Order: sequence, then structure tokens, then C-alpha cells
Amino acid sequence: MQRNLTTKTVVIVATILLSLYGIFGLPTSAEQLKTNFQENIKLGLDLRGGSHLILQVQVQDALKAEADNVIDRMREELGGQRIDFAAMDRNDPSTIDDADKIEILVKGVPSESTGALRTLVSERYPDWVLTPVSSTDYRMNLSPSALLSLKRETVQRSIQTIQTRIDGLGLTEPIVQQHGRADAEFEIMVQLPGVDDPARVKQIMGTAAVLGIFEVKDGPFSSEQEARARHGGVLPLNTRLARQTARGDVTEAWYLLARAPVVTGAQVRNARAGQDEFRKWETSFTLSQEGGRRFGRYTEANIGNRLAVVLDNTIISVATIQSKIEDDGRITNLSNEVEASNLAQFLRSGSLPASILYTEERSVGPSLGADSVRQGMIAGLVGLAAVILTMLVYYKQAGINAVLALVLNTVLLLAALAYFGAVLTLPGIAGVILTIGMAVDSNVLIFERIREELRAGKSVVSSVDTGFSKAFLTIIDTHVTTIVSCAFLFIFGTGPVRGFAVTLLIGLCANVFTAVFVSKTLFEYILAGRTQVKTLSI
Repeated sequence: MQRNLTTKTVVIVATILLSLYGIFGLPTSAEQLKTNFQENIKLGLDLRGGSHLILQVQVQDALKAEADNVIDRMREELGGQRIDFAAMDRNDPSTIDDADKIEILVKGVPSESTGALRTLVSERYPDWVLTPVSSTDYRMNLSPSALLSLKRETVQRSIQTIQTRIDGLGLTEPIVQQHGRADAEFEIMVQLPGVDDPARVKQIMGTAAVLGIFEVKDGPFSSEQEARARHGGVLPLNTRLARQTARGDVTEAWYLLARAPVVTGAQVRNARAGQDEFRKWETSFTLSQEGGRRFGRYTEANIGNRLAVVLDNTIISVATIQSKIEDDGRITNLSNEVEASNLAQFLRSGSLPASILYTEERSVGPSLGADSVRQGMIAGLVGLAAVILTMLVYYKQAGINAVLALVLNTVLLLAALAYFGAVLTLPGIAGVILTIGMAVDSNVLIFERIREELRAGKSVVSSVDTGFSKAFLTIIDTHVTTIVSCAFLFIFGTGPVRGFAVTLLIGLCANVFTAVFVSKTLFEYILAGRTQVKTLSI
């Protein structure tokens, strides 16, 4: 009996020490104690204050980029198989609603090459469906499954890229996830605790970094109107206009570019800021193996022509190809070190697969967070005090047992939040308060069972053992059903609901340990020091 009690004591003490270490660490002063607590117990947006943004991913951009990539590959493969065609182009869906209408048009295919074209598309492009429009023209559309998969992949890649950029800036516990609304399939929610200025949030997130290097067809022009007038008001096929903003000694200008890029930001492997031989800031980049081969072939065949580096539909620099360039390049004409460093960071974190549109932005002031914390703490302390007073009055000495278990339950809950890196939100505080109620309920079940056994004439030791045994199954039953409910809330809920579910789930698991294991050990301590136990203060 004594050995068993010693083992239980070691387990409880070790649990308490690990919990306190997780919450407070190893402080050397009162100030560090407070600092460690604030660092380990992380507060969410609703408590600490910060910024809340909703971004809409323009998935049609990713679909157009995929179509452009297919067109480039098909041109090479059709030429390699000597399949003639007059033109190959795609349409230009401009909104998310039109994204499903993306299609590639292949015109002027001789009838004797029809079979070879069908074979090529089915073998090399299984995600695309080839449909005849006429005897010589064909239309290619993405299959429904491929279309859905590409849209989902675009949103997920956007989330990962934004998360990488924000993490690289050292912000505390940012939340970047797909928005939970049913009508928000392509929306991303970004929450940054401690950053209360949405304009600064946009600056932190930076540009979308949709990078492309395009062939320059014509320009520069002083205005968009001049560029269109030079071509009779109608742009040549497979071209588009882009503006170069004024920076440094570069004036604003417009250029006519090829619509399909030579290489894209997705093929950038690394980037770094630096200065050229004239001490002007630039960003050098390294392409992937595939991108380097493609860039090398193009630059070798187009020496003397111009290329434009386009970032988010704005031309950063225009340069003339002097020699073959393979896997290394430079983006010049940058204003200062900050611009060069930011661009390098954006390129390293990856180019977004599509542009983004800000549909909602709001800030939660730190005063609101402080009010929430204060009111939540007041509610919790008042409820805890009322519970403690009731337990002490109603269950006498056994109430002290319940209070100690209740305090340990709270310590275990905070320690679990610290160890798992979970964020405490206002719904999470509600979960803590509900956990207190569940813990009290468990102790009431046990104590009432013990009272029933005592009224039945059993000895004190037997009554305690039987009371815990009979109450155990009831406690497990109530906790398991609640845990299942928490699991569903976590799986199907959004951020605040998940915060409530996680906190309540951790509290319930801690409650089983404190109400059954710790509470019974405390009773055993009380009974172990007495030779004949005739009464129990309960």
C-alpha cells in the first residue's frame, strides 16, 4: 500500500513540475517569470488585438498560366512531329466566375494530321479534352476533375506561400487558412495578432510576387493610348500591354509584351539582393534546371532582342539580351536596398500561383483584447471562487481535496496549451470555464457515491474505494461523449470554434487524471495515517 502510494506521489509531483516548467520555464527573476508566461501562453487575435484580412485568390490566373504552358509545350511537340497548324491561342477569362470557360483553340490542322493530334493530346495531355470545332479547328478544355484539382491546388499553394512569407518576418502565431464560409471557396483568411494596422499587414505580406520574364514586342510608349494607336487601336494577337513605373532615373513607359512568359516565378530556385558594378541595387536570381534550359534556348536564339521582367503586371526592368543566359539572371533598376531585399524574399518564398484581391480588412484594437482578457479573467475567477466556496461548505474537508484537484486541472490545461503551442482565444477561455464546471461535476459524482456507501453502513476505506469505482464509469461515459462532440467541432468548425474545442478537449483529459487519479491519491493520504478510520469529513 505504501509503495503504491509513493509511486502515485512521484507521478503527481513529476506532472506538476513538468506543467510548471511548460508555463513558466526556468525564470531567474519575477520579471522573467512574467515574460516567460506571456511567451508560453500565446493569445489569439481577439485577446491580443491585431489584423484580420480576407483574400480572394484569382484562380483564373492560374488556369491561364496552365493553358499558356500547355500551348508552349504543344508548339514544340507539334513541330517535332511535323504536325502543321495555323494558330494556337487561348481565351482570356477575366473573373473567377469565368474561370471554368478556359480553353485552347488550335486552328488550321490538316485533315491527314487529325489522328496524330488526337494521339498527342490523349497521351501527353490527359487532363485536356480535345473537341473538333470544324474540319480543321479544335478546342481543348480541362476535364472537370482536372479543373477542380487545379483550383484547389492554387488555393493551397497560395496559403503555403503567404504562410512562408509571414513566418519569415517573425510574426507571432499568424493564422493563414482557407475561409470557412460556404460561398468562399477561393478565399483565404489571414489573422496577425499584435499587428493592428491592415495597411501595414499588406506591406508585411508584400506584393503577390507573380513574376514573369516576357519578350518585348514593341515600345516604349509614353501612354497606353499611344501604344494602342501605334497598332491601329487593336493589339496584335498573343500580346498585351504592361506599364513600367517610374523609379530612379527610369521614367514611366508602356511596352507591348508577348502574352506567354519565357520563364515564370515558379521556376525561380533562389534569389538574393546585391549591388552591381555601379553600386546600384539589384536582385539576382537562380532558375531551376528546367527553367534554366528553357531560358538558355530562348536567349541563345534571341540575342539582340529585349526582355521585360514583370512583377504583378508591372514592369520592373527591361534589358537587351547580350548573350546566352541559362540559370542565372538579374533584376536591375531597383530603387534601394529595401526594395531589392523584399523582392529577393518574395521570390525565395515562392511566386503566388495567382493574384489576390483583398475583399475584407479590419483591425481589432489591443484595448478590446485587454478588455476581453480582463472580463474573461474576472468571470473565471468569480466562478472559481463560487465553486470553491460551495465545495468547502458542502463537502467540508473533502472539499479541500476537490479544490486541489481543480487547481491542478487548470495548471495542466495551461501547460498543455504551452507545450502544444496552441493559441488561447476568447472562446478558449469559455472552454476553460466549462472545464471547471465539468471538473466540479466529476467530484460531485464521486463524493455523492462515497456518501451513499457510508449511509449503507460500509467502512470508510471501503466506501472510498467503492465510490471511486462506481463513479469512474459514469465519468468516463460523460467525458467520452463530450470529447466526441469536441472532435466534431474541431473537424467542421472554423478558428474560434476550434479554439473552444481544443481547450475543452485538453481540459477534459486533464480532468480525468485529476478527478480520479489525483483525488483518490489525496484520500489515500488522509486514510493512510490513521489506524482506525470511523468517520470521514465529507
